Amino acid sequence: MEQTGKRTDKKRTHKDGTPAEPEEFIVEKILDRRVKQGKVEFLLKWKGYGDSENTWEPEENLDCPGLISQFEEKRKQKAESQPAQKMKDDSDAPNRKKKKSDGDAKPRGFDRGLDPDRIIGATDSSGELMFLIKWKDCDEADIVPARVANVRCPQVVIRFYEERLTWDTCGSRDEESEKAAKA
Repeated sequence: MEQTGKRTDKKRTHKDGTPAEPEEFIVEKILDRRVKQGKVEFLLKWKGYGDSENTWEPEENLDCPGLISQFEEKRKQKAESQPAQKMKDDSDAPNRKKKKSDGDAKPRGFDRGLDPDRIIGATDSSGELMFLIKWKDCDEADIVPARVANVRCPQVVIRFYEERLTWDTCGSRDEESEKAAKA
């Protein structure tokens, strides 16, 4: 059985006004884990997207407990099966630590200094609206809190919502009220 964490977009409509299926972002696989500024983050492979779209996401933004526990179990088994590596000498230890901390210090979202191209999708994570933002001149996308995107790129947010607007005509409301009155 495939376990996935889903991220669902708000309803979209086709150009002719008919409702489209909601866009879902599905976590295909958890590739790695790290702790950054005291918070656990996972490197995610998104289903239907290439490896260049893989993103580091904080654990609290994820809704895929099955995939997380599966990843943690595999990680634990791997750690137990590998023999303990001996340290070569003390002079190598600071270099290894420095390399690791450089990898953890990778900026995310707007901290990378990139301009947003478009919002690919949205999700509700722990009661907070989050946007998956694609950046100009970059193949990576990041999940950014909507409250940040609303301030930093309001026109991109407006375009995202405009693309997903659905209109109710007066006729459709009248039909619904007639059906309700007959019931």
